[in-house]
Amino acid sequence: MTDRVQGTSGAAGAGAGAGAAPGTAPVCDVLVVGSGAGGLSVAVTAAWHGLDVLVAEKAPKLGGTTAWSGGWLWIPRNPLAEAAGIREDVEEPRRYLRAILGNRYDAGRIDAFLENGPRMVSFFEENTAVRFVAGNAVPDFDGDAPGAATGGRSVCGAPYDGRELGEAVALLRRPPAEMTLMGMGIASGADLWHFLNARRSLRSALHAGRRLARHAVDLVRHGRAMQLVNGEALAGRLLKSALDLKVRFRTGSPVVRLIVEEGAVRGAVLRTPDGDVAVRARRGVVLAAGGFPHDPERRRELFGHAPTGAEHWSAAPPDNSGDGLRLGESAGAEVDRGLRDAGAWAPVSRLVQRDGSVLHFPHLIDRGKPGLIAVTAAGRRFANEANSYHAFMRDLLAAVGPGEEAAAWLVCDHRFQRRYGLGASKPFPVPLGRYRRNGYLVSAPTLEELARRCGIDPAGLAATVEAFNRDARAGRDPAFGRGGTPYNRVSGDPGHGPNPTLGPIERGPFHAVRILPGSLGTFAGLKTDAAARVLGRDGRPIAGLYATGNDMASVMGGHYPSGGITLGPAMTFGYLAGLDLARKAAG
Repeated sequence: MTDRVQGTSGAAGAGAGAGAAPGTAPVCDVLVVGSGAGGLSVAVTAAWHGLDVLVAEKAPKLGGTTAWSGGWLWIPRNPLAEAAGIREDVEEPRRYLRAILGNRYDAGRIDAFLENGPRMVSFFEENTAVRFVAGNAVPDFDGDAPGAATGGRSVCGAPYDGRELGEAVALLRRPPAEMTLMGMGIASGADLWHFLNARRSLRSALHAGRRLARHAVDLVRHGRAMQLVNGEALAGRLLKSALDLKVRFRTGSPVVRLIVEEGAVRGAVLRTPDGDVAVRARRGVVLAAGGFPHDPERRRELFGHAPTGAEHWSAAPPDNSGDGLRLGESAGAEVDRGLRDAGAWAPVSRLVQRDGSVLHFPHLIDRGKPGLIAVTAAGRRFANEANSYHAFMRDLLAAVGPGEEAAAWLVCDHRFQRRYGLGASKPFPVPLGRYRRNGYLVSAPTLEELARRCGIDPAGLAATVEAFNRDARAGRDPAFGRGGTPYNRVSGDPGHGPNPTLGPIERGPFHAVRILPGSLGTFAGLKTDAAARVLGRDGRPIAGLYATGNDMASVMGGHYPSGGITLGPAMTFGYLAGLDLARKAAG
């Protein structure tokens, strides 16, 4: 059954086209395809400027990939940083991006992003339910590059009380259970460290206790977590803002065809449980359907490590199967195939969940902590484990030979696992039995036995750990320079010295988790201009068609210079698309 939501209170009610027979043509000003941060930023901006907006969502829940994400946005010169006294000339982030992007630096779109990102943050904070928290201590990934910053360029969706959404909270996509603590999300940063330090600090124990007590009450009263954090909080705040502005939603309603008349996009056909419904859009259609991480044909074409399309395990929601790209191409658009990388790479491990489904768990946090290494089947390290997830995956793909599976193992000792957790296997006091029984966590009393159980060369692993331990005790990593950049050090444990990212692996039992090529989303999207208008094969805008989020070709040219370079541009260009649509309406 399709969930339909409208109105200011968040109550479930009649949606777009309610009362109309299947096949008739509901009308709106703007039709948005997808309900992640990119799509909702368009919807909220356009609706705030007086337009009638309908959001069509393929999935039964709202929030898209955003609701599963960390909720971070890379927005240089943002107002939260400036309020904290962190001010920089726009030329500094430009210099950084020129150094990283090289010949994929698109000056027009980069300028639009850098100039309008701070305006976007101000617009949402001043006019909607969206609030951000500053990430002023979050450094750029490539700390050695000219123009890199050690902080002040990041913001994150502020925690949100789900009760503010009323009944509509039931339509918000929840993070996978295995990425939460008993269904409760834990925010990155201080919240996470309080939980990790609960056995070491009374203040942290009290913080964790209060959060868990509130969660227990929410489960009894509401049957779900109501302390929304990270991307779920950002998606919830955007949803509340859209509902306040009377944006209409149709869930369970994929768009199957664009309506193109005289070279202009005039609407789209939605496939609903009531049949196909044609929706006319007076001003335009915006594609924000999440890219193609679960489209095997597109992966086969664009992912060099997936020759059949099957050798890739994305952590993005399964609904993101390339619908937006196919729709755009049907109207004469072109997918940008000239990016450095077609996807936002991240190492993932495969965990069989309690319901039998398989979760692709992204390893974003554990790799930088002291006391862990990543090795190939030969038992050798191949990368700086504390580097960004994208850089780490590039190193793994480069390390495997032709015809070899791009797989590796994260190896640690028991002290590490109980202190920080390893992938989906959580730290103390969560038991490890289930993870061992289902094969996710491989454990052994000795490194030699661990190597045999994992299929790793025992001699190679022993030699690697011996050399690593010797240097780690002194806080050095001559092989890969781990801990050498600000991002490396932030990824480690600030209470551990002399290097927050390095510690020996020495006390059994020992543990390992197998990692595979995965992604957080895709970069190769439709070519667009600085107003998020989709370009035709002749390089001119297709009238009435816009794209943002992962349906838009990455403004970063397939590079990953900092955390938040997906959501930051998604909301900024969504904001710009909304403004352009509003200007058309005014005209």
